[in-house]
Amino acid sequence: MRVVHYINQFFGGIGGEEAAGSPLEERSGSVGPGRLLEQLLGDDSQIVATLICGDNYAVEQQDDLTTAVLDKVRASEADLFVAGPCFEAGRYGMAAGALCNAVQSELGIPAVAAMHEENPGVDLYREALYIVNSGANASAMRDVISTMVNIGQKLIAGEVIGSPSEEGYHTRGLIRDAFVEQTSAERLVGMVMSKVNGESFESEMVSTSFEPIPVPGAVQDISKAKVLVITDGGLVPTGNPDKIEGLAATRWGTYSFEGKDNLDGDDYEISHGGYDPRHVEEDPDRLVPLDALREMEKEGAIGELHNEFISTSGLANPLSNTRRMGKEMVEKVKNDGVDAVILTST
Repeated sequence: MRVVHYINQFFGGIGGEEAAGSPLEERSGSVGPGRLLEQLLGDDSQIVATLICGDNYAVEQQDDLTTAVLDKVRASEADLFVAGPCFEAGRYGMAAGALCNAVQSELGIPAVAAMHEENPGVDLYREALYIVNSGANASAMRDVISTMVNIGQKLIAGEVIGSPSEEGYHTRGLIRDAFVEQTSAERLVGMVMSKVNGESFESEMVSTSFEPIPVPGAVQDISKAKVLVITDGGLVPTGNPDKIEGLAATRWGTYSFEGKDNLDGDDYEISHGGYDPRHVEEDPDRLVPLDALREMEKEGAIGELHNEFISTSGLANPLSNTRRMGKEMVEKVKNDGVDAVILTST
């Protein structure tokens, strides 16, 4: 079995965040975790190529990266494409998912990846791929790669892959037909009775859980409060200096409007693929209402307008990713002494 392995700059030994802009590099044979992967694949298999790319480059140049990877995988005559494990690294997971999806759909070559459940790549690609649950860190590397090997070998052999709990991959959100002894009504009543009697039971539907967020106390006197604007409408300075993605954004930016009473459309653009941006590009105050807030500031309706706004894109963003960015924004809000936030959207 001929295998091509994709890893990021960290696991490729190039460097950490300082090397996140590294372009795609191909090396012959196994590298980093690929050595363990090749060992677990067995004597009749080999990693014919390792593809290494920096996380920033991968998400900023995804189309070019995908084209290059497809060419290299095609030329290698690979039987299997493996990406990761990515653990909690969001940019790594998004790139790995995109590449696995492209290799599988365009080349017809089986692909498997591994990520933590909070990785945004899971929600983006769970339906298309088998994504092994890697956990949050590399301490279980051997077990994770062993599970990836098992699923990869079954994909190549055309064998039936069991349920997520049996095989160790993330649920894919797919509904499959199965023959059972009890009707749905009988199963439902059985679960209800078990619940009433305090007995254990397993629901057939996995419910989404949300972290409880306490309601903050009201601002006592808004006329003395420091107010900040946050938008998920993707308003960024011309040129998008922070390279905020228009889809499933992994980054957010802070931009100053100190000394301005309104926003000029020539100075801004939209990085968001979910709405028609023409009206906002014509007048950015429609999304970040600086003009109205300056008037309120002068009238004393609010105490002070913070001279920066925070922006990202909220389009198709997995909950795990937005939760992380939200917590990062909260730290800035606290550090800047902000009393109230106005959140604007599309």
